[in-house]
Amino acid sequence: MNIVVTAKTRAKKTNVEKIDDGHYRVSVKEMPVGGKANGAIIGALSEYFGVPKSHITLRLGKTSKEKLFRIDT
Repeated sequence: MNIVVTAKTRAKKTNVEKIDDGHYRVSVKEMPVGGKANGAIIGALSEYFGVPKSHITLRLGKTSKEKLFRIDT
């Protein structure tokens, strides 16, 4: 399954919010430096969907707020 994620970094708490079918807003505490925020987003999605982190792949948007992830269930 592919999902679009709107990333919000430097948030007070980590949160995953479903906006629409296949579109989520993920807030993470980490700053977007050295891939730390992307790693935190993968961790949050892993917890939200109940899948291992290794089943989540960032397809597009490594340095963008709009990201495309593939989740293998």
